[in-house]
Amino acid sequence: MLTPRLLLLLAGAVVFGLSACKRPVEAPAENRVDPLPVRTATAQLGTVARTQETAGTLRPFAHAMVASRIMARVARADFVIGQQVAAGEALITLDAEETTARLAQAEAAFDQAKRDHERESGLLAKGVATSESVRALADRLRIAEAARSEARTLRDYTTVTAPFAGFVTRKFVNSGDLAAPGTPLFAIEGAGDLRAEVEVPASLPILSAGATLRVRPPSGEITGTLVELSPAADPQTRTRLAKISLPDGSGAHSGDFVRVDWPAGEITALTVPADAVTVMGQMERVFVVHDDRARLRLVKTAGLTGDGFVRIAAGLDAGETVVLAPPASLRDGQPVEIVP
Repeated sequence: MLTPRLLLLLAGAVVFGLSACKRPVEAPAENRVDPLPVRTATAQLGTVARTQETAGTLRPFAHAMVASRIMARVARADFVIGQQVAAGEALITLDAEETTARLAQAEAAFDQAKRDHERESGLLAKGVATSESVRALADRLRIAEAARSEARTLRDYTTVTAPFAGFVTRKFVNSGDLAAPGTPLFAIEGAGDLRAEVEVPASLPILSAGATLRVRPPSGEITGTLVELSPAADPQTRTRLAKISLPDGSGAHSGDFVRVDWPAGEITALTVPADAVTVMGQMERVFVVHDDRARLRLVKTAGLTGDGFVRIAAGLDAGETVVLAPPASLRDGQPVEIVP
């Protein structure tokens, strides 16, 4: 049987336990997360310039396929692909003995015509020859001189030189091969002045020479200058050929595949600064600030605007606040503090 004193002690213990259950349990200090300072921007809805991507290839302004002008055997072709050559440097020597013989014949005929003309002119001064005979010999001298010039030109064709300074990119013949007129011997490209050659859809606007365009070769993004644009569209492809000059030192190379952003009018679009969007695998995402916390949001972009902003096609509303250059440690639901 419980005594009154024991009952009193039990009642006190129950009251103490109930009062202890009502006290708030504080989280350990190490589990509290301090707000992370972040910079933010507001998603804006407005009119932006739209561009359409066109593809092309980089080629140097100076490039040529050099061919023979005469039929002859290749006597010397001592050069290799990739070799740097100077303008006018002899690369191929052709063995054409008939050109040498023709030149000797033409020079002999010229010398004979010159002597006959000088002799007849002297006789005319003495009144022995007629002016008609002197004119006939003068005509024969001019014909002989033209034949000699032609023979010298044919002789010069036996030496094939580089038309400009650059690099040999292709070699089609070796010593002993037969060179024919019009058949390429080698290909050469200049060392600089690269140009992006792109086929622009006829539906896009026609730009004036001097317009600047964003060109994207493998080496990075470059600002190029439009130097040529065909006014007529190809009836098969419905495109116009455009050539865009790249600045020296761009790091790009001949033959590189490039993309060019061609202006395509204006549209109304939602934009955010480009550094607000991060990519993880195939997903594009932003962090939206809501109730002082960062909320992860998946978005779909629709390309850059050209002024450091990116168009948002889905996943974000106008007026929402996004985190700029989100730190790698930022997590969904983490408290944040907006700083200037």
